[in-house]
Amino acid sequence: MDMRVNLAGLVLKNPVLTASGTFGFGLEFEDYGDLKELGGIVVKGLSLKPREGNPMPRVAETPCGMLNAIGIQNPGVEVFLRDKLPRLPWRETAIIANLYACDVAEFGELAGVLAGEQGVAALEVNVSCPNVREGGAAFGQDPLQIARVTEAVKQRAGSKPVIVKLSPNVTDIGACARAAESGGADAISAVNTLLGMAVDLRTRRPRLANVLGGLSGPAIKPVALRCVFQCLKAVKIPVIGLGGISSAEDALEFLLLGAAAVQVGTANFLRPDFAFRLAAELPEALAGLGAADLDSFRGGLELPD
Repeated sequence: MDMRVNLAGLVLKNPVLTASGTFGFGLEFEDYGDLKELGGIVVKGLSLKPREGNPMPRVAETPCGMLNAIGIQNPGVEVFLRDKLPRLPWRETAIIANLYACDVAEFGELAGVLAGEQGVAALEVNVSCPNVREGGAAFGQDPLQIARVTEAVKQRAGSKPVIVKLSPNVTDIGACARAAESGGADAISAVNTLLGMAVDLRTRRPRLANVLGGLSGPAIKPVALRCVFQCLKAVKIPVIGLGGISSAEDALEFLLLGAAAVQVGTANFLRPDFAFRLAAELPEALAGLGAADLDSFRGGLELPD
């Protein structure tokens, strides 16, 4: 079955990508499957300079999901380009860099560093970062800021497709999607984690040192589906769906809505081989639904009159 995906000019062998922050740099999962069998790898968030991240504890299990407040710990973009990227199968599998920055200019600068790298197929912009210069509110909660960040990255991205990763912690995700599109985004990924917290009754303290964290896993799938649906109605550019995917059927639900591709995240912690298994199982799952190919299935959701 033909599972190829054309994502804003970037051709993927199948629609399965890994979500940033859940798959390391990809190299950590080599023992669990062949990285060349994936449609793409979105590496953990990269900043211009190394980041230590938040204090421990940074992860807490929740019913049907998990909370994390890692704080974008990473060695910095130069270390990634020098030590990680050359070891990845970038000729066979799309390697997508996820960008983290604290102001618009820094986003543009980071995009400029990555623009000339042959092994980087596309840039994914994490607009859930706080805008330090504008009082600390997340870029992704303000359509105007989303457009400005997107423009800054697009201007420095060269020929690389620019994907904007949207937050669900907004009142109108359609407006956010339109802002990304107006800023020049080639695609959207939806959604990032939901803001949440957990407490420990025995210690009477928050279970995360950061107090608040991002909720992910099966618990957020209904919200993620709703957000993808609304984004697809709001824009004409491709939308990548993610949030709570833990089976082939989950992935197919996002594709049925019209998502161009999917990203899998929290399931990688439970089953390190999950992304590889999903890529292998999707064709059979599609055939079981009577689909001749992926394109004939995608976007086939029948809405009530």
